[in-house]
Amino acid sequence: MIEPAPVTAVMRALADPTRRAVYERIAGTEEITVVELTRGSGVTQGAVSQHLKSLKQAGLVAERPEGRNVFYRADPRGLAPLADWMSHYEAFWRERFANLRALLADIDPPKGKAGRPDQ
Repeated sequence: MIEPAPVTAVMRALADPTRRAVYERIAGTEEITVVELTRGSGVTQGAVSQHLKSLKQAGLVAERPEGRNVFYRADPRGLAPLADWMSHYEAFWRERFANLRALLADIDPPKGKAGRPDQ
């Protein structure tokens, strides 16, 4: 089987809304267990475990076993492939924002201290 590119694995993992919510809960804590993730989520422990498996395979979370518990934490390095992919479009957005800034300046020129347009 051909392994998907890292960015594809990250996108696939975060595409599911429930999995994304699990990831966001993990990212909002230092560490969290499956039991804590399940509590109040409306998702079964088995489903949470499956989502964690996908997040782990994508490199988005790391685990630390301690006794009978496994603690999960977000691994910021897991988002690197997505950030790298998005950086290819940085020039596109920079140019678009520059054009928008110029258009807004034409529509509503900045005011000087006396409330007059700057010259």
